[in-house]
Amino acid sequence: MLPEVTAVRYVTPLREGGSMPGLVEADDRRLYVLKWVGAAQGRKALVAEVLAGELGRALGLPVPELVLLDLDPVLARSEPDPQIQEQMRASGGANLGMAFVSGALNFDPLCFEVDPLLAGRVLWFDALIGNVDRSWRNPNMLVAAGGLRLVDHGASLIFHHAWSGAAAWITRPYDAAGHALLPAGPDLKAADAELAPLAAEAVGAAVDAIPEVWLTDEPGFDSADAVRAAYRTQLTARLAGPRAWLPEVAA
Repeated sequence: MLPEVTAVRYVTPLREGGSMPGLVEADDRRLYVLKWVGAAQGRKALVAEVLAGELGRALGLPVPELVLLDLDPVLARSEPDPQIQEQMRASGGANLGMAFVSGALNFDPLCFEVDPLLAGRVLWFDALIGNVDRSWRNPNMLVAAGGLRLVDHGASLIFHHAWSGAAAWITRPYDAAGHALLPAGPDLKAADAELAPLAAEAVGAAVDAIPEVWLTDEPGFDSADAVRAAYRTQLTARLAGPRAWLPEVAA
């Protein structure tokens, strides 16, 4: 389960991405980037963030801590932008919070070097979850003290937008042509040997971390547990090998 905190102060909007996340202070006196459940992308983007993020952290990848962040819509009164106010009012209750990375810079593949082993691990992870949003145009990586941070996984696991065709995703190859870490010479062979067994063990806990409130009333399922089982089936089958979905990259 994700740690639970409550927003006590709305600080500022972060005008990046379609959902315009907000920076808030919680009752644990920490700052979080808040991803709105009432944003246009809806709760499935938050489900993908949790499942991918918790799986990535279990693999030892640098994903910031995630929390379940309770929001009182009354905080919208401190935001002058009507569009953001509307989004805040539609997001009362459980939202997703990501620990704020102070002093971070956006990753630029032309400015920052990445070790081939780490690059391979990140690319392998993105291939597993089908992350279409780690391109050189929009890397969704930050550089801070201690190195890279991987953020924004809401566009991964796209099979859950159409469960009727989800089985086809299990073997779907990952297109790495525009991946931001290709210039680093990612060592995918080493990453596969290291991460595949770890991921197989970590899938269950990552799925269990998804808040039940975001899994209820899913069309085609009679319970949140049934939805969880479907996510486990998808990722377990994708990992079962041979992992033909892994891209081929130049050594």
